Amino acid sequence: MKDVENIIEILSEERVDKIGFGNLRLIQKPEDFCYGIDAVLLATFADLRENTKVIDLGTGTGIVPLILSHRTKTTSIVGVEIQEDSYKRAVRNIRLNKLDNRIQIIHSDVNNLVSNKHVEPYSFDAVFSNPPYVKVEGGIKNQNEAKYIARHEASASLEDFIQTAALLLRDKGDFYMVHRPNRLVDICTYCRISRLEPKEIRFVVPNRETAPNIILIHCVKYGKPELKFLNPLVVYEKPHSYSKEILALYEKVVEKD
Repeated sequence: MKDVENIIEILSEERVDKIGFGNLRLIQKPEDFCYGIDAVLLATFADLRENTKVIDLGTGTGIVPLILSHRTKTTSIVGVEIQEDSYKRAVRNIRLNKLDNRIQIIHSDVNNLVSNKHVEPYSFDAVFSNPPYVKVEGGIKNQNEAKYIARHEASASLEDFIQTAALLLRDKGDFYMVHRPNRLVDICTYCRISRLEPKEIRFVVPNRETAPNIILIHCVKYGKPELKFLNPLVVYEKPHSYSKEILALYEKVVEKD
């Protein structure tokens, strides 16, 4: 890995972190944005079949595709990112981990993916998304543009992400999203309008005494109406100490042939 780092440029404002999944590493720029537990929860929410074709909408620096590459035998993973700096960082992350043969990164707005012929409609088995959580008119605008775009629906709305997911999925394809509980009604409404039927919901709580602050949702395109609530996922058993279930997410890996 040392030799690869010598070939791939690491800028002075960047750092390289181990992400806890095998030997995978990630180039990040703390001043702009660093991935959080949300991305880990999203990438570990699904058990994908072998040869599943996957796309991640709003991939940032490529964290979800990287985790998926470690946990599954999926050989076709696409990440989509609108911010040019994050896109370039994601490309370098794929090269850093020598995963060019499995992961492709596309620089595009989610709304233009199909119209600009970056990908074909109805061609994916699973879509993942960790979209911006805050409406444009909501919250305090961050002066750092990269953080603002990552957190606010500046370029694409929640509805845009869901509509694009529906356009990309094959019939009976799976849609996985991580978001905030306060948007649950919007998520379910937009999903059903787009024929993505909510099938599973899991609330994530910081500890056993607090209310949920993250939600994981799984929908199926043209699925039958039947919604299941999974057991809540507790992140911390005690301050600064992950729960056994969170730690177990890092341990699961599918052996490659």
